[in-house]
Amino acid sequence: MKISAQNKLMGKVVSIDKGAVNSIVKIELSANPVITAVITNNAVEDLELVEGGQACAVVKSSNVMVGICQDGKGKEKESGECCSGSCGCQGHK
Repeated sequence: MKISAQNKLMGKVVSIDKGAVNSIVKIELSANPVITAVITNNAVEDLELVEGGQACAVVKSSNVMVGICQDGKGKEKESGECCSGSCGCQGHK
Protein backbone atom coordinates (compact mmCIF):
# COMPACT_ATOMS: atom_id res chain seq x y z
CA MET A 1 0.00 0.00 0.00
CA LYS A 2 1.40 3.39 -0.97
CA ILE A 3 -0.11 6.48 0.62
CA SER A 4 1.35 9.84 1.55
CA ALA A 5 0.41 9.64 5.25
CA GLN A 6 3.41 9.06 7.50
CA ASN A 7 1.37 7.99 10.52
CA LYS A 8 0.69 4.34 9.59
CA LEU A 9 0.55 1.72 12.33
CA MET A 10 0.76 -1.94 11.31
CA GLY A 11 -0.74 -4.62 13.48
CA LYS A 12 -3.06 -7.60 13.90
CA VAL A 13 -6.86 -7.31 14.00
CA VAL A 14 -7.88 -8.63 17.44
CA SER A 15 -11.61 -7.91 17.34
CA ILE A 16 -14.40 -6.66 15.10
CA ASP A 17 -17.64 -5.57 16.78
CA LYS A 18 -20.25 -5.03 14.05
CA GLY A 19 -23.14 -2.66 14.70
CA ALA A 20 -26.09 -1.71 12.52
CA VAL A 21 -23.99 0.58 10.30
CA ASN A 22 -20.46 0.82 11.71
CA SER A 23 -17.95 -1.66 13.07
CA ILE A 24 -15.46 -1.12 15.90
CA VAL A 25 -12.13 -2.63 14.83
CA LYS A 26 -9.31 -3.14 17.33
CA ILE A 27 -5.76 -3.53 15.98
CA GLU A 28 -2.98 -4.74 18.26
CA LEU A 29 0.26 -2.93 17.44
CA SER A 30 3.70 -4.53 17.63
CA ALA A 31 4.46 -3.05 21.07
CA ASN A 32 1.15 -4.53 22.36
CA PRO A 33 -1.05 -1.44 22.55
CA VAL A 34 -4.37 -1.73 20.71
CA ILE A 35 -5.73 1.08 18.52
CA THR A 36 -9.49 1.22 17.96
CA ALA A 37 -11.23 2.51 14.83
CA VAL A 38 -14.89 2.92 13.95
CA ILE A 39 -15.41 2.16 10.26
CA THR A 40 -18.43 1.27 8.15
CA ASN A 41 -19.51 -2.34 7.84
CA ASN A 42 -19.06 -1.97 4.08
CA ALA A 43 -15.39 -1.05 4.67
CA VAL A 44 -14.92 -4.16 6.84
CA GLU A 45 -16.31 -6.28 4.00
CA ASP A 46 -14.40 -4.44 1.23
CA LEU A 47 -11.11 -4.81 3.15
CA GLU A 48 -11.96 -8.44 3.94
CA LEU A 49 -11.00 -7.83 7.59
CA VAL A 50 -10.97 -10.88 9.85
CA GLU A 51 -9.86 -11.27 13.44
CA GLY A 52 -6.26 -12.48 13.43
CA GLY A 53 -5.58 -10.92 10.01
CA GLN A 54 -3.15 -8.08 9.31
CA ALA A 55 -4.25 -4.47 8.97
CA CYS A 56 -2.72 -1.02 8.86
CA ALA A 57 -4.21 1.78 10.98
CA VAL A 58 -3.76 5.17 9.31
CA VAL A 59 -4.34 8.11 11.64
CA LYS A 60 -6.18 10.95 9.87
CA SER A 61 -5.92 13.96 12.12
CA SER A 62 -4.55 17.47 12.11
CA ASN A 63 -3.45 17.33 15.74
CA VAL A 64 -2.21 14.96 18.42
CA MET A 65 -3.55 15.01 21.96
CA VAL A 66 -1.33 14.40 25.00
CA GLY A 67 -2.47 12.86 28.27
CA ILE A 68 -1.02 11.59 31.51
CA CYS A 69 -1.83 8.66 33.77
CA GLN A 70 -4.12 10.18 36.42
CA ASP A 71 -3.42 7.27 38.76
CA GLY A 72 0.22 8.29 39.11
CA LYS A 73 -0.20 11.97 38.23
CA GLY A 74 2.00 11.35 35.16
CA LYS A 75 4.83 9.71 37.10
CA GLU A 76 6.01 6.13 36.72
CA LYS A 77 6.84 3.74 39.52
CA GLU A 78 10.50 2.90 40.07
CA SER A 79 9.95 -0.30 38.07
CA GLY A 80 9.19 1.86 35.01
CA GLU A 81 5.62 0.60 34.83
CA CYS A 82 2.50 2.67 35.11
CA CYS A 83 0.63 2.62 38.38
CA SER A 84 -2.52 0.49 38.58
CA GLY A 85 -3.77 1.62 35.16
CA SER A 86 -7.18 2.33 36.67
CA CYS A 87 -7.33 5.56 34.67
CA GLY A 88 -7.48 3.55 31.45
CA CYS A 89 -3.96 4.31 30.25
CA GLN A 90 -2.01 1.63 28.36
CA GLY A 91 0.82 1.70 30.90
CA HIS A 92 4.49 2.20 30.12
CA LYS A 93 7.54 -0.02 30.09
